[in-house]
Amino acid sequence: MSNQSPNERFYAVIPAGGVGSRLWPLSRASAPKFLHDLTGSGQTLLQDTWDRLTPLAKERIMVVTGDVHSHAVAEQLPELNTKNLILEPSPKDSTAAIALAAAVLMQREPEVIVGSFAADHVITDDAKFQRAVREAVEVAATGKIVTIGLQPTEASVAFGYIHKGDRLASETACEVREFVEKPNIKLARKYVESGEYLWNAGMFIAPAKLLLEVLQKTQPSLHAGVMQLAEGWDTPQRQSLMAQVWPRLTQIAIDYAIAEPAAAEGLVAVVPGLFEWHDVGDFAAIAELQSQGRKGNLAVLGHGKVLADSSSGILVSDTNRLVALIGLEDVIVVDTPDALLVTTKEHAQKVKSLVDVLKQSGHSELL
Repeated sequence: MSNQSPNERFYAVIPAGGVGSRLWPLSRASAPKFLHDLTGSGQTLLQDTWDRLTPLAKERIMVVTGDVHSHAVAEQLPELNTKNLILEPSPKDSTAAIALAAAVLMQREPEVIVGSFAADHVITDDAKFQRAVREAVEVAATGKIVTIGLQPTEASVAFGYIHKGDRLASETACEVREFVEKPNIKLARKYVESGEYLWNAGMFIAPAKLLLEVLQKTQPSLHAGVMQLAEGWDTPQRQSLMAQVWPRLTQIAIDYAIAEPAAAEGLVAVVPGLFEWHDVGDFAAIAELQSQGRKGNLAVLGHGKVLADSSSGILVSDTNRLVALIGLEDVIVVDTPDALLVTTKEHAQKVKSLVDVLKQSGHSELL
């Protein structure tokens, strides 16, 4: 057994993937939402995530991202050690990304505890976040997969839910009875009123060994492929192995491959996160968050010139041209060099459907 404390064995993993199609035309395949400043902080979401994790893990942070984003990630995170950068040839969903990171780190440190934190979330209280992660790491060291659940602020149908069970011998942690898919509004109200449910924010902390043992039971071929890659990762065979093995890996989310089956076996715990959290899933969510650069009731993000009269909502500009708005309420305007989006907060979720139409009509150059 290691003489190191659980927090000394901790390694943070940042899966930086996904296109963020509801944030088109700002978020594209070549420049997804985690590479943008969507909060007015002066930093991208990826940089904010890095800074939030640094006090917990210092130089022990690994990033998993696509080949096409390697240059941008390296530019935005100059402190990232290249040995802690995993580049995916193609998207394979969260299980492959997180499991490969865990397997590579376990090859280097057999008793490592890994934590996965998405690159595109917004958290407004870093101290409370760090307190929750430290407790989760301590609980993980007892042989648990630990998730950080968020206290629901409304009966939302946009998130999955975590059903809390018995309290554990920890400050706030509980067993997890089950993970529940995104419910209908009637069920969501029931969950919130019961006080027994938390939102699932997709954060997982666990001993790498345990994470991979569960994967071996639920997805044996995916596990075998990941272990094969990890064994050759720090050798000259890495590139040839990736070309051979990666395309065959199963594409599946970590909730289905690991979290839900592990919860059924009593292996999952939850630590309530007492911080404000947003997944900035669409422009309406960004409009609610954005508090800087306001002109009246209009939130302005980017470097464009804006004239607004009797207008509210959000304007995101990636150009230098003047945009003038008169008498528009709850409007969303996204101005980029090759595409202009105009909609309303009410219809912000429909942007994804527009992206699907662009795919089907062969306009891949705009995606």
